[in-house]
Amino acid sequence: MSASAGCQMIGRWRIVEADLWDRDYLDLVEPAYATFNEDGRGEFAIGVVNATMELEYARRIVFFTWVGFDEGDEVSGSGSAELGDDGTVEIEISFEDGDDAVLKARRA
Repeated sequence: MSASAGCQMIGRWRIVEADLWDRDYLDLVEPAYATFNEDGRGEFAIGVVNATMELEYARRIVFFTWVGFDEGDEVSGSGSAELGDDGTVEIEISFEDGDDAVLKARRA
């Protein structure tokens, strides 16, 4: 389950809502997004958090670990993103020793 072939998650996704943060925070620095690339890597930006991801693929779901920065402080964690029947993606992000967030995204 690591090759990207056949994965419907490949591409850029615009994060449009979250259970922990309001829209103003999500887009604080730039429009919030997540990108899942074919090469096993990806990235996301949410508020003041920017991170890179290491990906594992299935057809409609991606699992990942991530490392990045939150206002200059190193942060890391894990998560998953799953394509729903309505074409939106639910992204679950866990911060190591911190919060868990559920995000909703649409193809950008």
